[in-house]
Amino acid sequence: MVRQRLSAWTKAVLSAELRAGFLTIAVAVLATIWVNSGIGNTYALFIDTKIPIFGLELSVHKWAADFLLAFFFFVVGIELRHEFTSGSLNSLRTAAIPIAGALGGIVLPATLYTVFNAGTDTAQGWAIPAATDIAFALAVLAVVAPRAPVAVRAFLLTLAVVDDLGAILIIAVAYTPSVELMSLGAAVVALGLFAVLQRTPLAHPVVLGVLGLFAWYFVYSSGVHATIAGVALGVIISTSKRKGTSPAKRAMAFFHPFSSYIAVPLFVLVSAGISLSVFTPEAITSPVFLGIVVGLMVGKPLGIIVFVWLAERFFGGRRDDAMSWGNVALVSTVASIGFTVALLINELAFGETESGNIAIAAITVGAVLGAGASFVVSRFVSR
Repeated sequence: MVRQRLSAWTKAVLSAELRAGFLTIAVAVLATIWVNSGIGNTYALFIDTKIPIFGLELSVHKWAADFLLAFFFFVVGIELRHEFTSGSLNSLRTAAIPIAGALGGIVLPATLYTVFNAGTDTAQGWAIPAATDIAFALAVLAVVAPRAPVAVRAFLLTLAVVDDLGAILIIAVAYTPSVELMSLGAAVVALGLFAVLQRTPLAHPVVLGVLGLFAWYFVYSSGVHATIAGVALGVIISTSKRKGTSPAKRAMAFFHPFSSYIAVPLFVLVSAGISLSVFTPEAITSPVFLGIVVGLMVGKPLGIIVFVWLAERFFGGRRDDAMSWGNVALVSTVASIGFTVALLINELAFGETESGNIAIAAITVGAVLGAGASFVVSRFVSR
């Protein structure tokens, strides 16, 4: 095994994601209280309100899912670029462990969901339990294991970032019914200009910001989910220093707080509201509910542990000294909390349907059960 030293970048990201996680939990509770209160009817009115911007007239819900979450995935893209260039993914041996864990945490939950829903229309929700919520999971880890080594939190962060990359690839491939090639071509041109201009004297934040908005608009118009533009911009932004710092670090300093404290909480607010009346015996025994909960609670931890073992046993993967198998089990359990990205995939798979409402309920129950299971596992690890 090997001892990894955490960079100032990783420590700052961990701190910010931790605070954002507690905010995400609070907003999810607020959304549920709102829907089930005496003014619950105003929730639907709020999320369905149309707002015209950029020549588009979308609902509050749609703006949150397609535009605000693009900033979240932009930050994920920057984090991923950092991990591959100077973080824990910059060597094959250390990268093998979180990459394998993320892959296992996608494959097995999706397989279990499919087992429950095979041959039905609800099989299209197979990717819902494959997600991990970075901020929510880090917040739970901080509560249940406050004395866990920093390397354990860093491992969870890296695994979740790779997991989110997998989620965005799934969205691009599996949840894009058709593509308008002219718009997609225009998006590629905008991304190309962004990549080139950021390395020239024309690299003013306003110019790059306008190009980023054009890229988002054309990706949205193409039929590909608009959050793809966010992760693409994050991956291609320059890490070369100019005037003492890099565009990637400047963008991270500006957009990470916006993503963590505005974009993601607003998306959760308009997506997580679920009426308690959904929790009927028929709903909680439905294939959708069981597929998601079993996928998250069994598939995620087991998939991560097994694939980490395989990476170490057969592919030369190296764990950090702090990552005992007990800590791997703890991280694997915490990673079963797939809240924000799971809600996004549910939107794409089911929309505002009965299956979609059941899926929101299952995602919420999965997050609660995941937090409880993490507490139990942490007690065994700390012995």
